[in-house]
Amino acid sequence: MTRKEDINILSEEEQQAILEKYDPEAGTRKLTGVLGYIAFFGLLAFSLFQLYTAIFGVFTAQIQRTVHLGFALSLIFLLFPANRKKRKKGKLQIAWYDGILAILSIGVGAYWPLFFNDLVMSVGRLSTIDFVVGILAILLVLEATRRAVGLPITIIAFLFLIYGIFGQYMPGFLAHRGLSLERLVQTMFYTTEGILGTPLAVSSTYIFLFLLFASFLVRTGVGQYFNDLAVAVAGRRIGGPAKVAIFSSALQGTISGSSVANVVTSGAFTIPMMKKLGYKKEFAGAVEASASTGGQLMPPVMGAAAFLMVEFIGGGITYWDIAKAAAIPAILYFTGIWIMTHFEAKKIGLRGLTKEEMPSIIEVLKNVYLLLPIVAIILLLMSNMIVTHAALYSILIAVIVGVFNKVTRMGPKQFVYALVDGARSALSVAAATACAGIIVGIVTKTGLGLKMANGLIDLAGGILIPTLILTMIASLILGMGSPTTANYVITSTIAAPAIILLGVPDLSAHLFVFYFGIIADITPPVALAAFAAAGVAGGEPIRTGIESAKLAIAAFIIPYIFVLSPELLMINTTWPELLWVVITAVTGMVAIGAGIIGFWMRRMHWLERIMAVVAGMLLIYPEGISDMTGLIIFAVLFTLQFVWKRDNDNKPQLSAQV
Repeated sequence: MTRKEDINILSEEEQQAILEKYDPEAGTRKLTGVLGYIAFFGLLAFSLFQLYTAIFGVFTAQIQRTVHLGFALSLIFLLFPANRKKRKKGKLQIAWYDGILAILSIGVGAYWPLFFNDLVMSVGRLSTIDFVVGILAILLVLEATRRAVGLPITIIAFLFLIYGIFGQYMPGFLAHRGLSLERLVQTMFYTTEGILGTPLAVSSTYIFLFLLFASFLVRTGVGQYFNDLAVAVAGRRIGGPAKVAIFSSALQGTISGSSVANVVTSGAFTIPMMKKLGYKKEFAGAVEASASTGGQLMPPVMGAAAFLMVEFIGGGITYWDIAKAAAIPAILYFTGIWIMTHFEAKKIGLRGLTKEEMPSIIEVLKNVYLLLPIVAIILLLMSNMIVTHAALYSILIAVIVGVFNKVTRMGPKQFVYALVDGARSALSVAAATACAGIIVGIVTKTGLGLKMANGLIDLAGGILIPTLILTMIASLILGMGSPTTANYVITSTIAAPAIILLGVPDLSAHLFVFYFGIIADITPPVALAAFAAAGVAGGEPIRTGIESAKLAIAAFIIPYIFVLSPELLMINTTWPELLWVVITAVTGMVAIGAGIIGFWMRRMHWLERIMAVVAGMLLIYPEGISDMTGLIIFAVLFTLQFVWKRDNDNKPQLSAQV
C-alpha cells in the first residue's frame, strides 16, 4: 500500500498555508478564549437556525434572509480580519472596529424581524432610520464580501452601485435615468430584488443544507475514502496517479463548493504521487487543477450552482432537469482529461503504481458503505423530492454511516463540530450571494442585462457564433476570482441574455456561461485553482495555468456544441439517439486528446494532430454528416497509427488499460 513517507504528502499546515494564499475563504482568525467561544456558539446557532427552518418551514422571505445574512456578516467580522496578513492569536485577537461591525451586522440582521409590520405598511417610504440601516447593510455586505470572498466580486458590485446612481452620465446604450440614493437603498434592502434577492434566498435554504451535508461527509471520512477508492480503481493503469487525481477530484467535486479547496485537499495526496512517478511539476499541477475545477461541473451538486439555476431559469424546470442535462458534458470533460493524461504517460513512458504501492482492494470495498449518503442524495433528487428534504435525509444517512465507521466514528462531539464546520463554510457563500444580489438588483432596475445583450449582439453582427465567442470572453472575465455561486449569478445575469435573445434555449445558455465562468479558475492570467496547484507542486504558476487550460480543452468546446445542438443536454432526444451521441462524443474526445498531446500509438506528425482535432470536433457535434465524416477521418488516423506503430520515434508501450 502507498505510504505517506514514500510520496511526501503535504502536511495539514502546508495545505492550510496554500489555501490561505489563494483562497480568501481559508484566511480566518484562530480565535481562543471568550472570543473563541462566541464564534463557536455563533456558528452552532447559525446551523441550528437553518436546520430548524428546514424541518419546520422557512419564515417569511425578508425574515429568513435577513437572519441568515445577520448571522453570516457578524461571524465574518469576527473570523475574517480586515487584512489577512495580520491574523492575530492571543489576547488582542480582533480589532475594536471588528467588534463594532459585528454588532452592527446583528442589528441589520434583526431589523426586518423586529419591524416587519412597520416596514410592510410603509409601502416603500423610508424613514431616516430605515435609510441609515439600508446604507449600513450595503456597506457591511461589501466589506464582508471583500474579507471572505475577495476583491474581484466586491469591485464589480461597487461599480454596479456607481452605475446605478450615475447612469445618466454613461455613454451610448449604457445610459439610463439614474437612481436616487433613497431609491437605491430601498431596492437593495427593502425589496427582494437586491441584497435579499434570489441568490441569498437560495443560500438561506438549499445551499446551506448542502454545505452542511458536505461537512458531515468530511467528518464521516468520505473525503479520504474517495482517495482510497480512486487509487484502487485507477492506480495500476498507465500514469496511474494522474488518473487517481482525476477520479478522486470528480468525486470530491460532489461535496466541495470550491475549486481551490478541492485542489489543495486532493492535490496534497495526488500531486506528490504524480511527481514521484515522473510527471513534470506543471503537468502534475495542471491535472489536479483541471480535474478539481471540473468537480464544479459534475452533478449532483455542481458547486451548489444547480439550485440557483433552478430559480434563475424558472419556467417549471426542476433540479433534476439541470443535473441530467449537465451529466454528459461533465463526463466528456473528465474523459478528455483522462485521455490526455493517458497519452502523456505513454509518450514519456510512465508506469502505473506497483502492486506493493496499491491499497488492498478488499479493504477498500469493505468501506464502500461510506458512499451511501452520496447514493442516497442522488436517488432522492431523482425522485423529485423537495430539495431541502433530500438534503435533510442525506445528512441523517451520513450521521448513521459515521456511527459505523470505526476510524472516524461520529459521536455527539463530532456531530457538533460538523454543524460548526458547515456554518463556517457557508459564510463566504452567504456574503457572495448577498453581494451578487446587489448586481442583480442594479441590472433589474436599470435594464442593463437587456442593454448588454443587445450590445453584444450588435457587436457580433447578430450572428450566433461571434455572439457566443463574445459571451465566452465576458464570462471568463466576470468569473475570474469569484466563487462558484457568485460566479454563476454574475455571468447568468450579464452574459446569458445575449445568446437567449438569439433563440438559444434558456438551459443551454445558462450552462454555457456557467462553464466558462467556472473555467476562469484555470484560465490565465487569474487562474486561482491552477496557481494553488502550482503551490502544491512547486511549479511555475502561469505555465501550470496554460497546461490546465490545455487539459480542460473539452470545457472550451463542449458548451458551443450543446448550444448548437441541445441533444448533448438530453433535450428532445431518444435513448438510441442519446447512446449514439455519447459514443461518438467520447470517440471524439479520444481524437482531440491525441491531437493535443501529440501521441496515440506513436508520436504524431503535426498534420495528423490537426486531423485528429478536426475529427474529434466533428464527432462531438451530434449531427449525422459530421459524425460520419469524423468517423472516416478517425478510422484513417487509427490505421496510420497502427501500421506505423513501430516507427523510430515510438516509445516502448506498457500493457495497461486506459
